[in-house]
Amino acid sequence: MSISIKRLGLILLVFAMFSCGENTNDGDTYYAAGKYQEAIKAYDNVLSTKPKNANALYNRGRSYEALGDLENAEKDFLAALENDSKNTQILLSLSSLYHQNKNHNRALLYAEYAVEVPGASAMAYFMKARALHQLGNTDEALKEYGAAIKMDDSFGQAYYNRGLLKIATDKKNSGCEDLKMALKLDFGAASEVIEKYCN
Repeated sequence: MSISIKRLGLILLVFAMFSCGENTNDGDTYYAAGKYQEAIKAYDNVLSTKPKNANALYNRGRSYEALGDLENAEKDFLAALENDSKNTQILLSLSSLYHQNKNHNRALLYAEYAVEVPGASAMAYFMKARALHQLGNTDEALKEYGAAIKMDDSFGQAYYNRGLLKIATDKKNSGCEDLKMALKLDFGAASEVIEKYCN
């Protein structure tokens, strides 16, 4: 009798683990397929029993963002951050969201938080540079684009943005070098700018 109770307990445990995993995986599968409404419902299911699940909150926020619902995306990203304050992915998503809303001060704030996390990625420095660029702080922006490129010398968009900023600040030759490097790294938008400014 004790064996069957243990077996039943094991079956229930496996079922519970499978159910939780399935809900999260369902959301991820729907998101990958571009079915964002279905993804939101799947993440809602996970959050109904685990309301502080940072991963589900973040992924639901990404689904809202993909639908253009930036208000709910922001709420979910901030809630996810409350439960995982050093998660650079969440910090950079907030920076990107505020960049889309043209709130460059808040974009900078969250990019700076991301840069402060040990092992920060080249993308964190790029996002910080982009916010500084938009705020007109050109010297600091150039420095941060440079930091992103130093960390990842195949970061085409960082070369592109730095090239544009250099051209805008009368450093044409150096800017054109950056743009040509961006094009070499398959950042296609550089082609048109090179034609306009570098020939």
